[in-house]
Amino acid sequence: MPEKIDFNDRMLSLGLARVSEAAALASARLIGRGDEKAADQAAVDAMRKQLNLLDIAGVVVIGEGERDEAPMLYIGEEVGTGKGPAVDIALDPLEGTTLTAKDMPNALAVIAMGPRGSMLHAPDTYMEKLAIGPGFAPGTVTLEMSPAERVAALAKAKGCGPEDITVCVLERPRHEEMIAEIRSTGAAIRLITDGDVAGVMHCAEPEKTGIDMYMGSGGAPEGVLAAAALKCMGGQILGKLLFRNEYERARAHKAGITDLDRIYTRDDMVTADVIFAATGVTDGSLLPGIKREPGWLTAETILMRSKTGSVRRMNYRHPVGK
Repeated sequence: MPEKIDFNDRMLSLGLARVSEAAALASARLIGRGDEKAADQAAVDAMRKQLNLLDIAGVVVIGEGERDEAPMLYIGEEVGTGKGPAVDIALDPLEGTTLTAKDMPNALAVIAMGPRGSMLHAPDTYMEKLAIGPGFAPGTVTLEMSPAERVAALAKAKGCGPEDITVCVLERPRHEEMIAEIRSTGAAIRLITDGDVAGVMHCAEPEKTGIDMYMGSGGAPEGVLAAAALKCMGGQILGKLLFRNEYERARAHKAGITDLDRIYTRDDMVTADVIFAATGVTDGSLLPGIKREPGWLTAETILMRSKTGSVRRMNYRHPVGK
């Protein structure tokens, strides 16, 4: 029986930061240029190149679609030198392609890594998501509650009124009724146009971001990435896969999901300790974006390890043209 190689998260963490930094820097030249595909492709190419320098036997479990959609970093793609630990990788080389193309806030390059088999292989479908920050008992809010009940329950747990709660919601027509119900409680809503990984992460630092809760439906892969972030930062996320047709149900079965009605907790989606890195592309409330000055680009990265609960913020000043 071959010797098991441990997941050396401490040694790999700085390498992971370099991966997200490379993707962010590559997409920086396309900020505000109106070309979403070009910005995404630049981030993908840079992220793949850096991943393949790491001594890992990596498999992309949350990526940019199936193999036939290459040259994106596709689900099932093997990355790394193949000489190190077997790991799962969840990534979004450019979370917020539209945000980048329009130079709007909160575009990020995002990646998480854990031991092989530690991350939910979420199909590319929708997921209903509900997230709150750290310090609350399990079951404080649930997906079975109505939006108004969630606001009331969180306000009670915080010892405040509903009017003191702010909920982050992805601005989509499908959320109009939910938005109206939340506002009927007196709670405030911060609408975001894209980037729901960042939206969920806001809940982990409510004193800094002003966001107490995230709710609504968005991409299931982004739900797993958000769970990885909260695994490191603290907080709760609940997710339930949503299927619009039989094709999407078949994709879930192909990914190994048999209970299509299951409600996943954070620790169901990410079952072991992980490392997580995100680098700002455009300015946001979590991270500043890429800064340009003559001859230099400066990026800021948040790097986290769930094993230790450590959160590092790192500035990287990169000479242009090298």
